[in-house]
Amino acid sequence: MVVTNQLKNQHLLWRAGFGPMAEDLQQLATASQKSYFQALSKASKKKPEYLDLADNYIKGLMMGIDEIGRTQRKELSNEEKKKVRQASRESIKSLNLAWLNEMINSDAQLREKMSLFWHGHFASRNLNILYQQQLLDAIRRNALGNFGDMLKEVSKSAAMINFLNNNQNRKDHPNENFAREVMELFTMGRGNYTEHDVKEAARAFTGWGANVKGEFVFRKFVHDEGQKQFLNKNGDFDGDDILNILLEQKATATYITRKIYRYFVNEKVDEEKVKWLASRFYQSNYDIHLLMQDIFTSDWFYSEQNIGAKIKSPIELMVGIRRIIPMQLQNEDVQLLVQRLLGQILFYPPNVAGWPGGKSWIDSSSLMFRLRLPQLIHDDESINLSPKSDDDQQMGMKEEGGEQNSKRGKMNANKLVKQQILADVNWTPFIEQFAKVPKEKLVTEITKTLLQTSSAPSQELLESQADKNSRDTFIKTVAVALMATPEYQLC
Repeated sequence: MVVTNQLKNQHLLWRAGFGPMAEDLQQLATASQKSYFQALSKASKKKPEYLDLADNYIKGLMMGIDEIGRTQRKELSNEEKKKVRQASRESIKSLNLAWLNEMINSDAQLREKMSLFWHGHFASRNLNILYQQQLLDAIRRNALGNFGDMLKEVSKSAAMINFLNNNQNRKDHPNENFAREVMELFTMGRGNYTEHDVKEAARAFTGWGANVKGEFVFRKFVHDEGQKQFLNKNGDFDGDDILNILLEQKATATYITRKIYRYFVNEKVDEEKVKWLASRFYQSNYDIHLLMQDIFTSDWFYSEQNIGAKIKSPIELMVGIRRIIPMQLQNEDVQLLVQRLLGQILFYPPNVAGWPGGKSWIDSSSLMFRLRLPQLIHDDESINLSPKSDDDQQMGMKEEGGEQNSKRGKMNANKLVKQQILADVNWTPFIEQFAKVPKEKLVTEITKTLLQTSSAPSQELLESQADKNSRDTFIKTVAVALMATPEYQLC
C-alpha cells in the first residue's frame, strides 16, 4: 500500500475524529498532518455546551424532594419511582441523539472522539438522566485536559458513586466496589495493587456520597478516620488522598497510555512506544492533549501497519457515514435501533469495563447488518431484524410485576423489528468533490476516498454494480457499494 498524503490525512481524521466531511475531501491531498492536528486542537479548545435533555417532570420532582428534605425525609412512592424511570429512559434516549449529533456536526472532532473514549473508560450504567448528563459534561469538559482533574471529578459524580455503590460505603461496613474499580479499571490496572490495598482504599472512600440532585456530599459521620496503609504509605487517608497516591504511580500513566494506544493507534501494542509516551505523560502531570499531540504528530502513527488496522466501532461507523454523506433523518430515533443492532448503545455499556472493542464488534449478525446499512439509507429499505436482548437497556432491572414481566420482556426482545431509515440524503457535496475527475478514474478516486486499506473490490466489480444512467448516479452507487464492503469497516 502506498501511503499518500491523502491517506495520512484520512487516517488522522478517522482516529482523531469521526472521518472527513464531504467538504474536506479537496484539501486532503495537499494539507499537512501538523496543520490538520492544529486545526482539530483549536476547534476542540472551546468549552462544550452542557447537553440538558432532562424531562421537566424529573427536574421538578428532584427540586421538590430537595426542598422537603431540608425539613423532613421524603421517599418516592412506587408509582413515582416508576414514572421517574420511564421519564429518565426517554430523556437518556434524547441525550444519546443529542451527543450523536455533536459527533456528526461539531468542529470539535478531537474533543468528541476523546469523550467517546473516556465514555467507555469511565463506563457507568445509570438510569438517572440528571446523573448521566453531569457525568457526560465532566468527561467532555476534561476530555483533553488533565487526567487527574477528570479522575477526581468523575469519581465524585453521582453517576459513578451510585453505579459502584459508594453511597453504601460506611465505616465498620465498607463497600469495596468503588475502590476496586478505581484501581483496576480507571488508574493502575491489575497486578499493581493487593487485596489489602483495596480494603484500605475502601475505608478511605467511606462517607463519599451524592444527594438526589447529583451533588457530591461528604458524610463525615460515616467516614472511617482511622489510620490506613495504602500502596506502602500510611496516614488517615480520605478519598482525595487515595486518588492522589494513585496518580503518583507511574503504573497509572502506563496503563492509561497503553489503553489510549490500543484505541487510537493499534490493538497490537508497541511497548517501547508506550513506554516513551507514558514517560512524557507522567512528566507532564497527565496532560491529555500533550499525549495525543505526541501520538498524532509522530511519523510512526502514519506507518502502513497502523492505517486501516482498526475495526470501526458502531458509533464510529454511523457517524462516519453521516459525515461523508450529509443527510437529514426524518426519524432520528431509528439511530437507537441501529445502535442496538450493532452492539453499542451510548450510555448503556455492557459493564463497568466498558465496550471491549476490536474483533468483539463483529459477529455474523452484526457484520451482515453493517454491510447492509449504507443500502438501507440509500434506498429507504426496511430494517427487518431481531435485535439482541434488551437487557442492556433495562440494565438487568425488572419492572414492577416481577418475574412475569421479565419473561414478557425477553419475548418482546426477540420480536422481529421492522423500521425504515427515512433519510433525505444530500449527495451534492460528495459528488462535487469528483467534478474534475475523468470518468475512467472515478472508481479509483472514490475508492481512495472511502477505504483505508490496501485491498479493495476490483474496478470491474464496482462498475458492474453501478448505475450508469448518469454521472451522478454512477458516483452514488459506487460509493454505496464501497461502503457495503468489509474493507469499509476498517479505519
